[in-house]
Amino acid sequence: MVGPVNSNSSQPGKKDRREAARELARIEREAEKRRQRRNRIFLQSGIGIGILAVIAIIAIFIVNGSAPKPVALGPKNMASDGVLISGPNLDVVTTPALKTTQKPVPTKTAAHSKTVNIVTYVDYQCPYCNQFETTNQDQISSWVKAGTATLEIHPISILDPSSLGTQYSSRAANAAACVANYDPNNFFAVNKALFANQPAEQTTGLTNAKILSVLKGAGSSSSAITSCVNRDKFAAWVTASTARVTGSTTLPNTQNGKFNGTPTVFVNGAQYSGSLTDPTAFATFVQQNGG
Repeated sequence: MVGPVNSNSSQPGKKDRREAARELARIEREAEKRRQRRNRIFLQSGIGIGILAVIAIIAIFIVNGSAPKPVALGPKNMASDGVLISGPNLDVVTTPALKTTQKPVPTKTAAHSKTVNIVTYVDYQCPYCNQFETTNQDQISSWVKAGTATLEIHPISILDPSSLGTQYSSRAANAAACVANYDPNNFFAVNKALFANQPAEQTTGLTNAKILSVLKGAGSSSSAITSCVNRDKFAAWVTASTARVTGSTTLPNTQNGKFNGTPTVFVNGAQYSGSLTDPTAFATFVQQNGG
């Protein structure tokens, strides 16, 4: 006869439990070792990536610091800081662009010894410049077209304080430089148009859009000129060239000529100090100094 079944007969004994506990502990130890190994790998990888990132950043700074910075250039056809106009079509004599840090190259007047060399220093917001230009531009252009004179125009900027913070003088001089660079043979017409549309002092002057409209009306319009005006491309040159003029003890190709405000005008190196509104007075001065 079979006796009663022991209800604990299916449970492991103490030995089996100890073995199971040891095996579980071993499995946990191995799992912990694998976890620690993974963490070391991740940490080392993170440090490596961080080091590489730092190296890359340092390299960028080194390259940027050692790479030559672009050199600012002045406008083409203004190597003397002015535009030289000559011939029956009032064409501009071409010259290469200079670095803004380079000294200007004075016009070689010997090459124009058979003509009267008229040189003007003007600010496009200067009302006295406007008087001189309005009075004399037609007779000067007729002399240039006839081959008896050359005209060298130096746009400068000394009246920025008169435009209520908009820097109109500098922006107008920059616009003139843009035309000299991109459309030089329209320079005389643009110079004339800027004075014809001169804003009054102690106003905000013309906006860039209005300046571009004035240039277009004078025959100078292109995407390059628009970008040049809106970006103030030659602003550094305007500042540098103005400083060269106002700080000069003797202006180039003059008989001890000094800048004494705008307009400053020379004829064959002799400084004109006569009436700004009498064309006959200036014509007489040109005649007296033309030989």
